[in-house]
Amino acid sequence: MEKKETHREEKRGKIVKVTAIIAAYNEEKTIGSIIDVLRQNPVIEQIVVVSDGSTDRTVEIAREKGAEVVELLHNIGKGGALYRGLEYIRTEVVLLLDADLVGLNEGHIEALVQPVLSGEADVTIGVFEDGRFATDFAQKIAPFLSGQRAIKANILQNIPDMEVSRYGVEVAINRYVRRNGIRVKLAKLPGLTHVMKEEKLGLVRGFKERVKMYWEIIKNAYRGVDK
Repeated sequence: MEKKETHREEKRGKIVKVTAIIAAYNEEKTIGSIIDVLRQNPVIEQIVVVSDGSTDRTVEIAREKGAEVVELLHNIGKGGALYRGLEYIRTEVVLLLDADLVGLNEGHIEALVQPVLSGEADVTIGVFEDGRFATDFAQKIAPFLSGQRAIKANILQNIPDMEVSRYGVEVAINRYVRRNGIRVKLAKLPGLTHVMKEEKLGLVRGFKERVKMYWEIIKNAYRGVDK
């Protein structure tokens, strides 16, 4: 079997590593398996799980699996949680993953990080395919709302209003990327999906949370119109 070469940054002649940041709110059922996959990849130097006010075993499981955990006492939303996670990174490239992924494998990690590490792109955005219809269809309609991304740290650290963007964090990132001519590549993630809100919370609560998510996305899109 051919051995994979470790990614290298040609200009500096050093091994380039990646920090994975995962914002998690009550994701005890999925967070452990995600960390397991990340720990198998030699390019992932650091795994930071930001517990956004979780009340289940998310924090305990993440620590048991070897992640660095930032434990927020109150829920501040996805954007704020990711923003807090940036305070702890030690690398020049960041991998953002949702905490409710199902079916994550090493090939997905490679598809996301390789274009950024090789200099082909500054940002990758992962798109589900061949997983299940509901999640595949949503990403075909709006791939730029995907939470699976690899991005250079210096770009992510300059995103305006990230800490208050909540579910609209992807919109905030997209706006900054577009306005600054940053190179983006879509990365296909076959077989990957996530647990839907209605499955986690029940039909009524899940639907309400979905409406809240869309409203926050719309607010963030509107916030950038006149800027």
